[in-house]
Amino acid sequence: MNLLAIVGSARKGKATDTLVDRAIEGVLSRSPDCDVKKLYLIDHDIQYCRNCLACRDSQTKDPVADCVIEDGMGAIREDVLQSDALIFGTPVHMGYATAVMMTFLERICWTFAKPEGKVLSIHGCPIPRSSKARKAIIIVTSGIVPPLFRKFCDDATKLIRNTARDSLNARTVGALYAGDIEHRGVAYYHDSAFNLGRKLA
Repeated sequence: MNLLAIVGSARKGKATDTLVDRAIEGVLSRSPDCDVKKLYLIDHDIQYCRNCLACRDSQTKDPVADCVIEDGMGAIREDVLQSDALIFGTPVHMGYATAVMMTFLERICWTFAKPEGKVLSIHGCPIPRSSKARKAIIIVTSGIVPPLFRKFCDDATKLIRNTARDSLNARTVGALYAGDIEHRGVAYYHDSAFNLGRKLA
């Protein structure tokens, strides 16, 4: 199994990064031969989507459409293509995923999806270009807002879950909202992240 961990935090070694590591440990506890790659989005040149729609309108039969922007996403797309399992980790900023995670999600939407789906009467919704099935888990952290008030502060999990499903053909098998970390401390969530990783494996 190829595991790709995607970290959308600008701060290495802090809460999000630590909990992603614990999830990776959980995966390896059940699948010790798993090939793991950890990707810090902040380390890569990921430019904003230009809304040119070249990827959306591509008729390619490949599992990913070309993007007109030549930047770090080229190599990242190859990592995503090789993945069987994904860990998404991001803090919530103003209730949403970080800017770098949002930019990443925008850039994979139509490169990995094609507009052939239908929801109710709406045509042109994204469906995966590839039939390769993947699994995913999502780790979201908040420094202040406790889990009790998650519904007011976490639009990130739903967005990541939907994008993983619609673009990457990935089924989210679990999610962790690690809230109020400034008071509880990140260690409070270590076991939850570890067990989430085990579930992914």
